[in-house]
Amino acid sequence: MKETIINIKNISKIYSTDRMDTYALKDVSFTIQNQDFIAIQGTSGSGKSTLLNILGLLTTPTAGDYFLKDKNISKLKSFQKAFIRNEFIGFIFQNFNLIDNLNVKKNVELPLIYRKGMNKKIREELVEKALNHVGLGHRLHHFPKQLSGGQQQRVAIARAIIGNPTIILADEPTGNLDSKNSQSVMNLLKELNESGSTICVVTHDTRYSEMVNRNFLIEDGLLSELEINYSH
Repeated sequence: MKETIINIKNISKIYSTDRMDTYALKDVSFTIQNQDFIAIQGTSGSGKSTLLNILGLLTTPTAGDYFLKDKNISKLKSFQKAFIRNEFIGFIFQNFNLIDNLNVKKNVELPLIYRKGMNKKIREELVEKALNHVGLGHRLHHFPKQLSGGQQQRVAIARAIIGNPTIILADEPTGNLDSKNSQSVMNLLKELNESGSTICVVTHDTRYSEMVNRNFLIEDGLLSELEINYSH
């Protein structure tokens, strides 16, 4: 049964300077349901990364409301948002955002360090499971610089899924990869979605259009949902 897990209502984001106000987002409203696989496409500067950062509680909207599982979290304090991020949201970034002086195991384990009631043995079991899921169980003790770009992104995906988040947010996850590794990462995200994960991807890559169940376009801060043609 479909359940609405995120409800964005009339969200706007304005960046103000002495000279002018710039609308990054204009009165955006949409919902995300469990097991959705969403692509948000748009040119550079269209507002798509701002929207993803608001979804990830990294940026506060200027106006509007954000409901997560029917709870309005728009006005929460920073420490409350940090708790929700750790508990409910998994992130995948274009630049991987791995810590160079930590090995793969430690990088993937990071989101669990702040979970209450989770001992070392449980964390290690979850790390192994997540890395096996992305095909890198044999790279536990390698460091990021010993891995290819595609492998680093797979480690980042393992880190994103380890805490069993409500939603995975991916910001240009194939942006730094060649076409072969891009396809591999896209296939992995599709597999995660088919196994129950809810995923929202910001991307320039039009190939996502054929893999997702909902496709959005953002232009000049305005969001519209596109019809998906399943005929091919």
